Amino acid sequence: MSKNLILTALLTLLMATASIAQETVYQLSSHILDIKTGQPATGVKITLSRLDDNRSWQTIDERATDANGRVKEFLAKSPDTDNRGIYKLTYLVGPYFKAQAQNSFYPFIEVVFEIKDDSHYHVPITLSPYGYSTYRGN
Repeated sequence: MSKNLILTALLTLLMATASIAQETVYQLSSHILDIKTGQPATGVKITLSRLDDNRSWQTIDERATDANGRVKEFLAKSPDTDNRGIYKLTYLVGPYFKAQAQNSFYPFIEVVFEIKDDSHYHVPITLSPYGYSTYRGN
């Protein structure tokens, strides 16, 4: 193998490693499965709020579920960030059901939870027009 080929391969490997190392890691994700259809609920807006010291909710992010019914990018993690606290995810499911010409009991769903450490938190919803369930996933 030529010296230039080896150097090119090493440089490519270093660049790929640096690119991976700079990728943002997120601490919170969510997923919505429509159990009536057995399909992911796509395009559902989810608002993330945090309870502040005055016991008021502060909206900190809003995202919509992707084609797999997921939002993977809530609460960026970094060495100098502490995301511990009480949060609320508000799932705006009314427009989702309306787009399907489906009546629903729930215009929105609020799930309140506490982040107590640096581990990943996943909050999935199984959803139907007249019921839902949630739990701490992985």
